[in-house]
Amino acid sequence: MTCEGTPSAATPTATYRLQLQPDFPFAAAERAVPYLARLGVSHLHLSPVLTSVPGSTHGYDVTEHGSVRRELGGERGLRALAATARAHGLGLVLDIVPNHMAVPSDTRLNRPLWEVLRQGPASPWARWFDIDWAAGDGRVLLPVLGERLHEALPGMRVKDGTLRYHDHVLPLREGTEQLPLPELCAAQHYRLAWWRLGRSELNYRRFFTISGLIGVRVEDPEVFAATHRKVLQLLREGVIDGLRVDHPDGLADPGGYLRRLHEQSGGRWTVVEKILADGEALPRDWPVAGTTGYDALRHVDGLFTDPHGHRELVEAYRAFTGVPADLGGEWEATRQRAARRVLTHDLAAETERLTRTAVRACAASPDLALHDHAPWALRTALCELLVRLPVYRPYTAHGAPAGPEDAALLERAAAGAREVFRPAEEAAAVDAVLRLALGDASTGSGTDSRRFPVRFAQLSSALRAKSVEDAAFYRYVPLLSACEVGGEPGSPAVPPERFHAYCARMQRERPTSGVVLSTHDTKRSGDARAALAVLSECPGQWAELLARTDTSAAPDRHTAWVYRQTALALGVFPPPPERLVPALLKAVREAGLRTTWTEPDAEYEAAVEHFVTAQRDSADAPATAAFAAGLAPHVRANVLGAALVQLTMPGVPDLYQGTEHTYRALVDPDNRDPAVLGERHGRGLLDTEKARLTATALRLRADRPELFLSRAASAYEPLYAQGEQAAHCVAFVRTGAVLVAVTRLSLRVHRHGGWGTTSLTLPEGTWRDALADGSSTRELSGTVLLSHLFRSAPVALLERRV
Repeated sequence: MTCEGTPSAATPTATYRLQLQPDFPFAAAERAVPYLARLGVSHLHLSPVLTSVPGSTHGYDVTEHGSVRRELGGERGLRALAATARAHGLGLVLDIVPNHMAVPSDTRLNRPLWEVLRQGPASPWARWFDIDWAAGDGRVLLPVLGERLHEALPGMRVKDGTLRYHDHVLPLREGTEQLPLPELCAAQHYRLAWWRLGRSELNYRRFFTISGLIGVRVEDPEVFAATHRKVLQLLREGVIDGLRVDHPDGLADPGGYLRRLHEQSGGRWTVVEKILADGEALPRDWPVAGTTGYDALRHVDGLFTDPHGHRELVEAYRAFTGVPADLGGEWEATRQRAARRVLTHDLAAETERLTRTAVRACAASPDLALHDHAPWALRTALCELLVRLPVYRPYTAHGAPAGPEDAALLERAAAGAREVFRPAEEAAAVDAVLRLALGDASTGSGTDSRRFPVRFAQLSSALRAKSVEDAAFYRYVPLLSACEVGGEPGSPAVPPERFHAYCARMQRERPTSGVVLSTHDTKRSGDARAALAVLSECPGQWAELLARTDTSAAPDRHTAWVYRQTALALGVFPPPPERLVPALLKAVREAGLRTTWTEPDAEYEAAVEHFVTAQRDSADAPATAAFAAGLAPHVRANVLGAALVQLTMPGVPDLYQGTEHTYRALVDPDNRDPAVLGERHGRGLLDTEKARLTATALRLRADRPELFLSRAASAYEPLYAQGEQAAHCVAFVRTGAVLVAVTRLSLRVHRHGGWGTTSLTLPEGTWRDALADGSSTRELSGTVLLSHLFRSAPVALLERRV
């Protein structure tokens, strides 16, 4: 495949994501191949398979790039899976992790890291990791101790030439084995420290705020070669066919990395886990098929969200919870407050490192305008710039002109940042930081000036993830379905015209980009969000239900609100505490308002757990169940509508394991159970309908890929209904041969008395209903009343008769 997205034999028509883990290894995936081939996908999408921390349930904590994980079945198991898949006409797409490696308790498992810890900055492996040796006085901070060093010493011992502390195994610097423990610890190339010091003192780049994942410098050609040798071998030998790249925004030069990967992989189909902000486009010079699909997720979800009802829901939420504007009452105020907290607390070490870089760069600059800025002013300037960026990161480099979009984003952020300074003269620090962030060559050619744009962008990416997805999304919760990766909770609704414009752009620019509704990282599965979206159509009923609810046992009204929506998302009554308790505890910890992962309030968390558990037998439970039952027909419309749109819009749909059936899952670990695959029976009408719809659409894609994937040969054409309920039908035609129509905001249609005389004029020809029962054939042509088109289901998939 070329980087522009032209389909080839290796371009998937649809992928199916499998979360590999010791309880679901290659052999289990191999047993599922016949079923998945019948389902109609073209490729299995595998989570990371390289050697990782023993027992890992996800594989993103890689410890060794040169081997396939033995706990999954090793390379022999992977090749057996590939052979079986090939025999059934399927290929494999592999998830790879270029940004980071694990810092395992037994550091012998990570050979490069082990050697760096043993030999220090002079190690030939030191180039692998982004370590600020100067900040650590020549040592790497390892925040692994459960207590302060002097308290931890009695638990340490030297054994077999290593230093042991509980399950930690660390190398010893040559010649230090015989030293007394205090002197031995002081003599190492690493500094053992209390785990809490990691937040402010860490001197290596990590993945977000996870000190157990150390950043890898794949911008170094030798490091790239070493970390990609096995993956590229598997590509060359036909074991795998395509790639998903995890978190490219953490890299120093994402575009450069992707160009090297494209060249080395022979241009294989590749998608990147790039989270695009609303209106942001993937950089045009990235030679990839597109993103993994969170931008598509936002547009599909937005179709089924009522903008007017959402505004009413926000008002109901504010009235019920009484939360302040910047602690959940207003989206932008909440986002910015969370960002400032993350910069000065969770990412304090990274903020201080970037500040030191700015101070040194300004002091060394040949431009005197960059001199005479106090460190506090530079720190404030960079923080105020960062919190105002509406995207994950800019793509700038020292000495290269910033692209117009990145330059405009940074300039707008700078305008707001200047207003913070009193006296106004201090705002000149913003201009200094802005020039450094833009990579302005006139700032000088020193190491710090060259590094600043990269580190600024990397910190921006981590900040966005932690402050938006992992804080603000749990604080601002009028509608939980809007709080999803890549989402815009402040304005989640997407009108049909905007959806069509997005699809047309996808068809022109990235026709083989990914399209998802559920992933291993979504906070709620697609079907759970589809159920919640109905609340935007009935905010008054929801508010009345909450008003009748006894909240006296709730630790706070914010948690009571989140609990009720979470129970509705799960759709099981009475709600099972074993699933809701972990989800609610994660929600309150991520929100960080009363408790956090690192600073837990045990009393508050016990109150949350008690409240959730008690709700199972609460007198309010029947009312919630009755409310959910009343919404069931409209949940059905959303579930089927979203599924059909995902499977037929421009792009390559990626189905998460189990989502061909109804799948109501919460945030991990709820959504990461080992897959249970195969045909199901006795699961209810909606489950049967969704399974049949999915299989029908997938087989259509497999049989006629040219209708969906080629920019040159395929097309996307919006189709508009006529009549009083026209806005509630979303329809489009693919390449003149497949017509899709779905119902949006069906509760609104119901309250208006149905479709009435609203109609849809089909393109010329006779159209066959692909979803009609096998015992009958339904053919349509001309202008069709929507009441007739949707008489048996709220969706329609039509094929033009040849």
